[in-house]
Amino acid sequence: MINSHTGISALLRQGVRDGVYPGAVLLAARAGEIIFLEAAGRRSLVPPAGPVRMDTIFDLASLTKPLAATPALMKLVDMGRLGLDRPLGELLDVPVPEEKREITLRRLLNHSAGFTDWHPFYRELEHVPLPERKAVLRRRLLDFPLDYRPGERCVYSDLGFMLLEWIIEACAGMPLDRFIEKEFYGPLLLKDTFLGKDHLPEGMAPERFAATEKCPWRGETVLGYTHDENAWSFGGYSGHAGLFGTAGEVYALAELLRTHYHGERTDHLRPETVRAFFTREGPGRNGHRALGWDTPAREGSSAGRYFSGNSVGHLGFTGCSLWMDLDKNVIVIFLTNRIHPTRENEKIRAFRPVVHDRVMTELGFG
Repeated sequence: MINSHTGISALLRQGVRDGVYPGAVLLAARAGEIIFLEAAGRRSLVPPAGPVRMDTIFDLASLTKPLAATPALMKLVDMGRLGLDRPLGELLDVPVPEEKREITLRRLLNHSAGFTDWHPFYRELEHVPLPERKAVLRRRLLDFPLDYRPGERCVYSDLGFMLLEWIIEACAGMPLDRFIEKEFYGPLLLKDTFLGKDHLPEGMAPERFAATEKCPWRGETVLGYTHDENAWSFGGYSGHAGLFGTAGEVYALAELLRTHYHGERTDHLRPETVRAFFTREGPGRNGHRALGWDTPAREGSSAGRYFSGNSVGHLGFTGCSLWMDLDKNVIVIFLTNRIHPTRENEKIRAFRPVVHDRVMTELGFG
């Protein structure tokens, strides 16, 4: 029964009291049934705003990777338009520098392509007209020096997913936002899941959104448009960030993938495609990446102690997370605005695994 787990409810409210986040929504499901869904706290502190509701829209930040870019690539692989081991030199119809020519789609997806983790492109592009920025960025990405030899190690990188957006666009013949809407969000009737703009979407009230940071660079509290500076400067989204959604609609996407993984459904993707993307293959001693997804670290996982090794998930910088245990058929979605009013608040790092442990314990897995 939804919301019958008082220990989880108390912990969710404790997170507000302890300043882990101003507001949050937590959803937990098992074998296709939602067993907990509750909201706590407020949408904004600066300026003050009303309570978070279960249908509050959050900036999902890097959940864009597994819930937008990666499903799009799953679909293109499923359709036979892409191969996981095709090199960049074949994937893009432009000259690719020699050091990047043999980087494969697989390397980009599991963060072993050689790119650094992050770079402030938004500062370089600030004076470039908006319609030209992605073209300028893409030339810059091809020329950007690699940090290590591809395949040598695993370094979580936004840059690789910026390139993946380009690959999706080139292969699908349309931008990522249109393709993912056509193949997934539209058929699933998702109304509050979308790739953002650099402004509040037309027809959507600010009251629908949880606020993110009081941004020093932009000089205002970010509300209803993309927090990530790079994605915002490209027009609102890229392959690495810019997705917005509610806990319920994130669950719809996660449940779609879980059921396809198990072969319970085959209408959107082949089960073998989903299984290939969910397989851990990050290189190196500390590698724990799947394709577009993370898997539990052997020590100190954000999923806590009780998610099995056969789990996939991802975190978002704004304070959002999704974890799926594919053996226990458990999904936990934890959406917060922990960076409001400042990104310096990192209490969620210690709090998030406690939440997951509490959920798993109350489900009988602790």
